[in-house]
Amino acid sequence: MKKTVFIDGQHGTTGLKINERLSGRKDIEVIEITGADRKDLTTKEKLLNEADIVFLCLPDDAARQSVGLIKNKLVCVIDGSTAHRVAEGWVYGLPELKKEQRNLIKNSKRISVPGCHATGFIAMLYPLVARGIVSPDYPVTCHTTAGYSGGGKAMIADYQGENVPDYIKNPRPYSLALNHKHIPEMTKITGLAHAPIFAPTVVNVYNGEIISIPLVVPNLQKKLTAAEMRAVLADYYTGEQFIKVMPYPADDYLKNGYMTFTDCNGTNNLEIFVFGNDERILLSARFDNLGKGASGAAVQNMNIILGVDEGTGL
Repeated sequence: MKKTVFIDGQHGTTGLKINERLSGRKDIEVIEITGADRKDLTTKEKLLNEADIVFLCLPDDAARQSVGLIKNKLVCVIDGSTAHRVAEGWVYGLPELKKEQRNLIKNSKRISVPGCHATGFIAMLYPLVARGIVSPDYPVTCHTTAGYSGGGKAMIADYQGENVPDYIKNPRPYSLALNHKHIPEMTKITGLAHAPIFAPTVVNVYNGEIISIPLVVPNLQKKLTAAEMRAVLADYYTGEQFIKVMPYPADDYLKNGYMTFTDCNGTNNLEIFVFGNDERILLSARFDNLGKGASGAAVQNMNIILGVDEGTGL
């Protein structure tokens, strides 16, 4: 029997990608909302309560409003916004996080899809904190380079509009007050005692992301070399379909010594690299901010709920 799916925010960047990934599937039926009814709360409330699964691809306040309209306790909500990522009663939708995470997702009616930056950050750091290698008190710093599609329609228009000024074309660090909205989930899910210093940069590429965390070996709880650190992460993600830990050294996966930016685009893959030596380590994750960082993760969570192969449609 087909499951019905409603994408609230179907015309946004993530909503369009989810729709694209669901097209052609025989096990679900996507409920459409017409342009005239998109802002009609009565129509929206009806569709929200009729669907088996609801994807929320909305700004935070709108996502909270839509959740408040759902009275049918059987409706499963997969929220792509920031609104519920650290909220009580919501399961964090990173299936690879720990052994029990998939069961938590499968048995929940409220799943929050991780933020794009948080996805790479947590995938690299959570295993190291959980295994006592990085202390929760470690002063974590992190830098991200990401494509402009992560900023939604407004930022896409800035980059793709007419007469784009030269400064838009250059790499642009932002969130310089060090209060990026992904920091709460990055801190809570990894179990850090203090928020990381997180410095993101947007670049003139539509999608793609590399996020990096430097570690000083003498300051770790367990003093591991880069090669040993890579072995720990590879063991943690053994058998995972979408998270791969790349070989160390990674020279064969670089291009003239450079780590390239868009290799995971169009996929739900996340690749973890470990660089460095006996004293200093750099962890880097490469993925598609619209894939594993958004729509791909949302569909992966839906597949777990439906009990089908996680890679279906991905």
